[in-house]
Amino acid sequence: MSKTYINAYSSVSCLGNSAGEMFFNALKPDIDFLTPDEQLLKGKSFPFGKIMTKLPEIKSEKYNLRCNALLLHCLAQINGEIKNAIKKYGKNRVGIVIGTTNSGIDEYERSKDIDHSQIGNPSGFLHKHLGLNGYYSSVSTACTSGIKAFSTAKKLLENGICDAVIAGGTDALCKMPVYGFHSLEVLSEKHSIPFSKNRNGINIGEGAALFLLEKEPGENSTELAGIGETSDAYHCATPDPEGIQASNAIKAALNQANIKPEEIDYINLHATGTQTNDLMEANAVFRIFGGKIPASGTKPLTGHCLGASAAVETALCCAMLDETINKANNLLPHRFDGIYDDALPEIELVKYGQKAQNLRNILCNAFGFGGSNAVLVLRKGK
Repeated sequence: MSKTYINAYSSVSCLGNSAGEMFFNALKPDIDFLTPDEQLLKGKSFPFGKIMTKLPEIKSEKYNLRCNALLLHCLAQINGEIKNAIKKYGKNRVGIVIGTTNSGIDEYERSKDIDHSQIGNPSGFLHKHLGLNGYYSSVSTACTSGIKAFSTAKKLLENGICDAVIAGGTDALCKMPVYGFHSLEVLSEKHSIPFSKNRNGINIGEGAALFLLEKEPGENSTELAGIGETSDAYHCATPDPEGIQASNAIKAALNQANIKPEEIDYINLHATGTQTNDLMEANAVFRIFGGKIPASGTKPLTGHCLGASAAVETALCCAMLDETINKANNLLPHRFDGIYDDALPEIELVKYGQKAQNLRNILCNAFGFGGSNAVLVLRKGK
């Protein structure tokens, strides 16, 4: 099986306008990046991960969606690397795979243009914007969409369909999922505190991330070393509390990366802050790693970016592995109230200021509605 490398990456969220800025902001303990809002759910104030920066304009009415503007923001950061890949391989050999759940649902409610509601709109937009002629698709598997996009991209490279793939995820804040989570009674009126005894739900955010994947490494590459995918078939909106299939996804990612659990240096948790997800994930992680591996969730900083969440969190992990950004081996901290839920098996949550002795292998978890489980392993160095 050929190797897959991330040769460029970019991201945006309420935490920052680039992956590097997001990483450095995540290390700051006293800054709140979520914004109170009373408009999405009128009469009640909830914190949301809103992106305040000005986004690029899109002239084409068909593609004039906020989630596409988020992609354009990310594209500008790695445009040189992508142009070089197109020049090197040709317009027929560069693919696109984008994970999303919302696409342009809010815009569709106003415009009634069916193109705005299409899940394939973001990938079609990038395909047209870059003038490509090859493969493109979108992936929508709830919160696992970002890692599922990586999985599709990796297969495209391994099977010779593409020589490079632009993969990632994007989702903008919109009313429908906010109403949905509120109706499920898992939308928190306070800041989300995953794995706390006092946790009471999630915060919603928006964001995007893009990655250039190739079969050959660049100067500062991170290897996409392994991906594991399973399905619970347990419940449409509640994970299996034992996390059996989540554990199996972790095992599959480790096996593909050909590493042992003790070789993982850090785990980026899905960590939504709901009662059921944190129970499942604690069980799954403890089953494989015990309480020995430093772990944290970044959704309290960005909000849960839904279909973009796994892509945004992978970009944060790439920044953490990037020696030009993280020379001190800082670990992404876990923000919560410090009161761990003793009903959960205890995993090691990263404290502010905590560093890694070695930082080479990272595991990133994503778990979605319908029992979708997706896990990836990132590797730095030879």
